[in-house]
Amino acid sequence: MNSRNKYGYLFISPFFIVFSIFGIYPILLSLYMSFTDYKGIGSPFNANWVGLQQYARLIKDTYFLQAFINTWKIWGVNIVLQLALALILAVIFSDVRLKLKGVSLYRAIFYLPNLMTVSSVALLFLFILDWQHGALNGLLLKAGFISRPINWLGQPQTAQLSVSLIQTWLWFGHTFIIIFAGIEGISKDYFEAAMIDGANRTQTFFKVTLPLLKPIMIYVVITSLIGGLQLFEIPFLMSQNGLGGPEGSLVTMVLYLFNQAFKYRNFGYAAAVAYGLFFIILIFSIVVFKGMFKEEA
Repeated sequence: MNSRNKYGYLFISPFFIVFSIFGIYPILLSLYMSFTDYKGIGSPFNANWVGLQQYARLIKDTYFLQAFINTWKIWGVNIVLQLALALILAVIFSDVRLKLKGVSLYRAIFYLPNLMTVSSVALLFLFILDWQHGALNGLLLKAGFISRPINWLGQPQTAQLSVSLIQTWLWFGHTFIIIFAGIEGISKDYFEAAMIDGANRTQTFFKVTLPLLKPIMIYVVITSLIGGLQLFEIPFLMSQNGLGGPEGSLVTMVLYLFNQAFKYRNFGYAAAVAYGLFFIILIFSIVVFKGMFKEEA
């Protein structure tokens, strides 16, 4: 190893030192904690070693199962709406026949909610969805769509639907920009050839656009899956600081993890929940990836 290489390692060493302290060490420490009954008092290395007991508890935990189901319900509605809206609008704005103007302005407007802090978004929708004085109920009552105010955050179904729609509003612009960029990256020759062959818009979409967008769609679905299964901020802020809303309908897996660690002081079990969540995300990401590439395989 010459002196130049030594200097190179010296310059990149701060990154590896910081990453080891704030990245690798917490991961290994939480793994160790998941095999103990650590309660947050003293050093985790002084806690009792319980082996796989925390993981056995996780498998039988009906509350975690309910949090798992809640997470999928909220994420499922969100991803369907988010992908559908983003894909439809991206196709419309990129249509060579329409040649719409002002695309940059629309992209900025769609992406704007993503720039807002989550706490601001939660506070905004708490005012909008307030069942006594909220703007949404007032608008629906005035328009005659409902006869009495709806307690949007006081019923399990409407509470979950509200969080799903808020997540869609937050992330729709991000998904739109990615899909729009993917469509713009497709050579216009394919679309012009389809027009010459007499293909209509529907045929062009299913035979040209969608197949060539598959890598982008896989990226969007997997990243959304990873983010969706880690859903925390909006349910936490809109359910009275993590109490879970009506009948625990807003308790997601990460919110359940948070409560176990910081409310009930079960740090060892919370660490096991974290690794359980990691394996759930890993398994479903592989399933989605394999499923979307099944035809090619």
